[in-house]
Amino acid sequence: MSYLALENLTKRFRGTPAVQDLWLQVEQGEILSLLGPSGCGKSTTLQMIAGVLHLDRGVIELDGRTLNQVPPENRDIALILQRGLLFPHLTVGENVAFGLKMRGVNRAEREEKAIAMLQQVQLAGFADRRPVELSGGQAQRVAVARALVIHPKLLLLDEPLSALDANLRSEMQDFIVRLQRQTGVTMILVTHDQAEAVVISDRIALMFEGRLHQVDAPEQLYRQPRDQATARFMGGVNFFSAEARQRQWTFAPSVVLTSRYPTQGTIQWTIRPEDIQVFAEPLSGATVSGAAVSGMNTIPATVVANRFTGMQRRLTLAIAPDLMLQAWVAPIQEWAIGQSVWAHLPPEALWCFSEMAFTPSAVEVL
Repeated sequence: MSYLALENLTKRFRGTPAVQDLWLQVEQGEILSLLGPSGCGKSTTLQMIAGVLHLDRGVIELDGRTLNQVPPENRDIALILQRGLLFPHLTVGENVAFGLKMRGVNRAEREEKAIAMLQQVQLAGFADRRPVELSGGQAQRVAVARALVIHPKLLLLDEPLSALDANLRSEMQDFIVRLQRQTGVTMILVTHDQAEAVVISDRIALMFEGRLHQVDAPEQLYRQPRDQATARFMGGVNFFSAEARQRQWTFAPSVVLTSRYPTQGTIQWTIRPEDIQVFAEPLSGATVSGAAVSGMNTIPATVVANRFTGMQRRLTLAIAPDLMLQAWVAPIQEWAIGQSVWAHLPPEALWCFSEMAFTPSAVEVL
């Protein structure tokens, strides 16, 4: 039996479905992200689990206990919102100890536990400060400490890092993962940031239009999307039609690619732009990162755009008059507009989905 089980969860607002027939299982000690565009039902799902919203239909079970009729304060669940919502009139230590106070823990014990938890979130010595004296990242750590000090069975985080700057957000992502590994608490994180979900999660549950679309490990979701909607949301930019005969995929007038994945018929195929290798000359015994690269799946192309992003150069390569390929290469690689190059598409990096798997409504949400 799964630690957390959501069965047929459904919620409507004024007749409009926000979450529809959602089934999901979460294992104990897992970090799972609910990922998707704004308005897809992520936060609504989280609030139903927490008991803040009543579900119209379905069952929520946590550690073998049905929670449908259990009030929020008795669910052994902690919820952290985007800005933490610390009590401004209380000190940091009092904020952390607040949940213990509500549970009748005596003052000496709750102060001791609050100080120990502040040390665990790397805020030792902050107990007497006021929330107004904290940075955004420090305030979120206090919110996490306040949630964890009561030892919840489940920790829910609703866009907890979206208000932070990029560098601080990266630090907080590492902090959340490290703290979860130390405590073993089961976490569900709501985010619309694909990179954040990939970095933090053991698994990702991707949602579109109130429904679960694909639930997988981050790398599986990233490299082997179920359909074009999933691939696009995870940052995919290369999509082409082809006729497949086992491992031979024919697209454009006369380009044939070899894939490791046999299939048959009309397909949509994709490749991550960072998996494409660009060379100035045709391949013959070339090496990449010390490994030999054959000439298989090497296509002549012309550089039509070159955008420097700091960590990458994002190239647009014309492989036919109306056929463009996006390739992201190392920033030290210099390519001139109009330069003739050779694009190598490794067979193991090609991925496809059938035409029937394409879902236009999901794409329109993005």
